Amino acid sequence: MTTQPTTPAMPDFEALSRNAGQFMEELGRAAARYVAPEDGLPVQPKPPQEASDLVRTLGTVAETWLSDPKRTLEAQTKLSEAFVALWGSTWFRLQGREAPPVAQPEPKDARFSDAEWSSNPYFDFIKQGYLITTRWAEGLVNEAEGIDDHTRHKAQFYLRQLAGALSPSNFVMTNPELIRHTLQENGANLVRGMKMLQEDIQAGSGELRVRQTDRDAFKFGVDVAVTPGEVVFRNDLMELIQYAPRTETVLKRPFLIVPPWINKFYILDLNPAKSLIGWMVDQGLTVFVISWVNPDERHRDKDFESYMREGIEAAIDAIGVSTGETEVAAAGYCVGGTLLAVMLAMQAATGNTRIKSATFLTTQVDFTHAGDLKVFADEDQIRQIETQMAERGYLDGAKMANAFNMLRPNDLIWSYVVNNYVKGKAPSAFDLLYWNADATRMPAANHAFYLRNCYLENNLAQGKMVLGNIRLDLKKVTVPVFNLATREDHIAPAISVFEGSSKFGGPVDYVLAGSGHIAGVVNPPAKLKYGYWTGGKAEGRLEDWISAATETKGSWWPYWFQWLEAQAPERVPARKPGGDALPSLAPAPGTYVRMKA
Repeated sequence: MTTQPTTPAMPDFEALSRNAGQFMEELGRAAARYVAPEDGLPVQPKPPQEASDLVRTLGTVAETWLSDPKRTLEAQTKLSEAFVALWGSTWFRLQGREAPPVAQPEPKDARFSDAEWSSNPYFDFIKQGYLITTRWAEGLVNEAEGIDDHTRHKAQFYLRQLAGALSPSNFVMTNPELIRHTLQENGANLVRGMKMLQEDIQAGSGELRVRQTDRDAFKFGVDVAVTPGEVVFRNDLMELIQYAPRTETVLKRPFLIVPPWINKFYILDLNPAKSLIGWMVDQGLTVFVISWVNPDERHRDKDFESYMREGIEAAIDAIGVSTGETEVAAAGYCVGGTLLAVMLAMQAATGNTRIKSATFLTTQVDFTHAGDLKVFADEDQIRQIETQMAERGYLDGAKMANAFNMLRPNDLIWSYVVNNYVKGKAPSAFDLLYWNADATRMPAANHAFYLRNCYLENNLAQGKMVLGNIRLDLKKVTVPVFNLATREDHIAPAISVFEGSSKFGGPVDYVLAGSGHIAGVVNPPAKLKYGYWTGGKAEGRLEDWISAATETKGSWWPYWFQWLEAQAPERVPARKPGGDALPSLAPAPGTYVRMKA
């Protein structure tokens, strides 16, 4: 049963008036920081690139409806009927009578969890009116005739951004919880919020960078990235970390992790309880991980081939020097996995097959069903991104961070806007969100190649990608593949990973884990969270595969290690980082990971 909120005490009107004045002053200072950043020179604010594309895309949808007056009238009538029903329901409730809701939020929608959204007819009307309108607009996009699939996808995505921004839960006067909170604090929350807004604009060098956690709460090697090891190799593009053993013997075949360069590697080593790297070491693996440089203008010409040659190939060379082994097993996470797949195709083409098995963690090689990030990857937008990158030689890390946050705007943007700038509360310390905010830049040559060859043209899946004058064909890759997808992934959708499994020429073990792109991967056995599904070859429809698959509770990690160990079970005495040939250049997690965007 829903509990009624307690009636707040009368505010201190003198304090409320004083805080209102301070709020206006702080708001003015925040605006000044936005239009005149640190160099003191005034700037003309420009709408973000996405805003122009939003107007153009939704305008295209509107044109299709306006071209058919009959359908337009039917759509308008449908909206009017819903509001008439809502007005009638609200009238009954104002008379003290019960009335069923016309529209209800989804059960997981935390925006409307406060009791007054349902118990108070005024706020209930606002909530239901918002839900009716946004769902009606979604229907217009879904049912628009004569638009291509990409335009419809973009319209759906941009409509979610608008719906998130315009939610009544974001504003003081339309959110019962925020009204109570503001009256209880006599407006002091708004003053604190404006001060934090100023700080976040300053942190973004004139652009708002919404904080999601305490930026000063974590220290490398102490709170995050804590597994002991040494940097045993470094070049202009990466540091190679070898982790110290924790077992008397280790698998003879070393293991290399290729993380994404879009984020930093320590998502796999957040803390001892959630460290996949630490768990691998505990199983008796000699673990190496690439820590990519946070690039700047000096790296503008580092392309996809550079990341393959100076990244994976250089790492395997150094592993050979450290361990004396010529063969490795490797894992790639997200775009790191895409690079690993390219490396495998290159080795298959040249006959230099030093990678004997591959583990792909939420990795796409076929970008047909690449999810909402495809919204940013049509010809016009890629050309604009290339123009931006040409000015500096790289894509600013905040651009990619914003794109990822837009995949879940209510959770990753607006909940923090309300908490920080309206409630005036500093977000709590959370290692995952600290990592999420630790953005990285991307070299112009590499990022342009990736966007065009993967998202736009899907060349790798079609056997059309060319690197070093060699055409790459994944069908020639015959090494064993472990292909992990997660059910709720917004970045590498499960269907995309599923269909990508058929592009390889050898045996593929497709495994579907619970949760999303990060939590589904970083799911340690001790936590007993989520679960995973196994079902043999990835073929047919994903829905049919899931219905026939076997579900296992808990982490996929032990299942994967059994798969890996079965391929090369021989063990040798544990190896110290660098062996006798590579001196330590720095303790883990190294120096490149500390470079801020």
